[in-house]
Amino acid sequence: MEINRIGDLSAFVSSVKQGSYTKAAKHLGLSRSAIGKSIVRLEQQMNVRLLNRTTRSLSLTDEGRILFDYCKQILEDLDEIDQVMATRRVHPTGTLKITAPHSLGHQYILPVLHDFLKKWSDLNADISFTDRFVDVIEEGFDIGIRIGEPKDDSRLLTRTIGWQSMQTCASPQYLQLHGCPQTPQDLLQFNTIFFNGSFNRKNWKFKTDQGPYIFEGPEKMKIDSSDAILASAISGFGIIQLPSYLTKKSIDRGELVPILEEYAVSDEPIRIIYPSKKHLSPRIRMFIDFLTEQWTDIPPWERIETDPNL
Repeated sequence: MEINRIGDLSAFVSSVKQGSYTKAAKHLGLSRSAIGKSIVRLEQQMNVRLLNRTTRSLSLTDEGRILFDYCKQILEDLDEIDQVMATRRVHPTGTLKITAPHSLGHQYILPVLHDFLKKWSDLNADISFTDRFVDVIEEGFDIGIRIGEPKDDSRLLTRTIGWQSMQTCASPQYLQLHGCPQTPQDLLQFNTIFFNGSFNRKNWKFKTDQGPYIFEGPEKMKIDSSDAILASAISGFGIIQLPSYLTKKSIDRGELVPILEEYAVSDEPIRIIYPSKKHLSPRIRMFIDFLTEQWTDIPPWERIETDPNL
């Protein structure tokens, strides 16, 4: 749309709202003649009469009423753009409420949040790191971190910030004593440690030539803490299946050995979820951008750490 047409639309809407060309001219800081020319120009471009004019009042024609509704929305949207751009210049304040899975949040979200709070000293944070399901809307969180495909919820928007792979592994000592399963079905003969969430335990998923395979146990032990599951595996108690962001360091140090890798399922998305409001507060929008920039294209647990003494 040409800029002069936006001015003509503004003159038309203001004339209807104000009830006269004179009042519209005063409201927009233009001459009465300029308002009249804008209306005439619109009518000529659209080849319809938009207003019924008398010396005392203006009234909309049927076509004018249709155009008025559209124009009013267009101008409101333009005002909204101005507000959004102005909001981008505002420093974040208040309290940012975030929830994330316990281990992922503690190891990889918290350091980013520390840097964000150092950058914006007027901002506070209220954090919940938990492995239970959290209803972001009902519990009043600004941002949630979720793993896996999100459920349909018109109240929420999502943004993928990374990917996780599930790794099945055990300690070298355990594998030396008990052998190594060759297929997912072999797990029935081994000690396995399951994650026990707030609703139910998380079964293990594999892909095979025959299709998806779900290992449901029976497990030797179930624990409601990912960190405790990891520690149990390192100590040689049994086989586990955990996200790569938990297992990678232990595998790199030789404390755990990945197994059944050819049966691993596809990676799962790690997503930011947040309420689908028209205008996000600066603290929400800016933290989402900040976290995304910090993680870039490679999640932090996949980056190669270099020895500073070299």
